[in-house]
Amino acid sequence: MDIFERLAKDSGPIGQHMDRAHGYFAFPKLEGELGPRMKFRGKDVIVWSLNNYLGLVNHPEVRKIDAEAAAKYGMGNPMGARMMSGNTEKHEALEKVISEFVGREDTMLLNFGYQGIMSCIDALVNRRDVIVYDAESHACIVDGIRLHMGYRYAFKHNDISDCEKQLQRAKEMANKNGGGILLITEGVFGMDGEQGILKEIVALKKKYTFRILIDDAHGFGYMGPTGAGADEAQGCQSDIDLYFSTFVKSMGSIGAFISGPKSVINYLRYNTRSQIFAKSLPMIVVEGMLKRMEMVKQMPELRKKLWDNVHRLQNGLRERGFDIGNTNSPVTPVYMKGDVAEAAQMVKDLRENHYIFCSIVVYPVIPKGEIIYRLIPTAAHSSEDIDLTLNAFEQTKKKLDNGSYKTTQIPNMA
Repeated sequence: MDIFERLAKDSGPIGQHMDRAHGYFAFPKLEGELGPRMKFRGKDVIVWSLNNYLGLVNHPEVRKIDAEAAAKYGMGNPMGARMMSGNTEKHEALEKVISEFVGREDTMLLNFGYQGIMSCIDALVNRRDVIVYDAESHACIVDGIRLHMGYRYAFKHNDISDCEKQLQRAKEMANKNGGGILLITEGVFGMDGEQGILKEIVALKKKYTFRILIDDAHGFGYMGPTGAGADEAQGCQSDIDLYFSTFVKSMGSIGAFISGPKSVINYLRYNTRSQIFAKSLPMIVVEGMLKRMEMVKQMPELRKKLWDNVHRLQNGLRERGFDIGNTNSPVTPVYMKGDVAEAAQMVKDLRENHYIFCSIVVYPVIPKGEIIYRLIPTAAHSSEDIDLTLNAFEQTKKKLDNGSYKTTQIPNMA
């Protein structure tokens, strides 16, 4: 069969509904200034789908420095990969600022989070090494692990007993092959909002020899006393060997970084293919990030406002009988029961009649019969935003429970 013929017949598990969903449930277009209030199909909506934790994306000081950097450098500066012609003093200055902030010896900037961590995983291990990882790790971690030509063992999500069981298996295989063990987990899991069990995993270092890499994309900038991340919040920074995060969540920018021992970071500089063979991070991003890091360090009120909003939203949902799982971060999942068509009807009601825009997860991403709404409170949301959203969820949940959304098919909103 011709490859294109096969693709035309099989849209994939998520794409199977594209004829009805495209532009509304999938690939929607939010318009206007980025923030808690935007426009969707011409209507003003309260947005809960942006990972703009600290509200920096449209902060006046951030917009000013971004605009000045754009005027000064344009998008092309610097040209080339950092190893060849794209290195600057400001790139190195940003790496130093981040290293000090997260309490590590050295840092390497990465152009993108997804391909950055994939490439770092690929560079860190060889076929003799063994990877142990949380089964609910983000797709970028899973795809990075797929590049690994050696053994890998997944442990049940945040299950320390199963983690130790997989470490035992990894130890046997590593000893047999003459390799080492890399354990990968997340600081904050972006779907369920739970922090990774970092302290419990670190304690296993007393019994096993392994290194830890955490992806803290959803924790960097606001978790912990200074915002340095989930490992700071759990008091185990010194025992986490490699710390990775992106600039696309709390920082409201683009790019990423990995921090750790100088010898390891230097190794990655010369062996991470996605950086060796790709253009350097633009100066617009670098200058903007220097300003953002300054603000994060000097404006603790941003973290306070974020956590005030988190508590108001999550407490309000719990008081109204909603199941938000075991989240201990701003990521707020709302668990409900229903099929894909019911979920679509509920989303439509929230958007068209209550002017609430939030992300929804259904089968095949999660089991049939389950619905997860994923809300991201930020420092930019107001108390009114939260109260209106709580009221909307209360009303639509009653309709879901009494069968008002029962239907045989997804409404055609494309």
